[in-house]
Amino acid sequence: MQNIIRDLLIKIGEDPDREGLKKTPERFEKAMRFLTKGYDEDPREVLRGAVFHERYDEMVTVKDIEVFSMCEHHLLPFFGKCHVGYIPRNNIVGLSKIARVVDLYARRLQVQERLTQEIATALMDTLQPHGVAVVIEAFHLCMMMRGVEKTNSKAVTSAMLGVFRTRNSTRMEFMELIKPNLNIVR
Repeated sequence: MQNIIRDLLIKIGEDPDREGLKKTPERFEKAMRFLTKGYDEDPREVLRGAVFHERYDEMVTVKDIEVFSMCEHHLLPFFGKCHVGYIPRNNIVGLSKIARVVDLYARRLQVQERLTQEIATALMDTLQPHGVAVVIEAFHLCMMMRGVEKTNSKAVTSAMLGVFRTRNSTRMEFMELIKPNLNIVR
């Protein structure tokens, strides 16, 4: 990978032996390995390691999970917030594992639409809840820095499975819960 980056620097007109660029191929490789480390773990296994049997059947929502990913079309970052809700049937999962699953899928080359669906499907398949909802709001540097150069555009995607798809009232309750709340004190 380092040789490829060295060649890339030359192709764009840079001197890879310049002081500021000498270690860039090595740094780039380390960065890419970190940014794509989601290929190394199975998100379903992460979830299975923290499933607890509880008789709880109300909505569980984790909102404002920071998400950072790389657009597979331009290899530029996109970033924002992910909101996840599910209604347990007989199993709940450790809340930190939901955020971890978001990170595992985000640490792959992605499109936001697939990222949203993969998170929802992993939760649905593993927990077998009544339903799962995922909404991602993200800014894409490929839209902000190049192309249309729209710096305030935010992409919003959703995946609604089970009762979140079939019951409008359930979907609306989730959407109300993930609305920004300016009165929250941190």
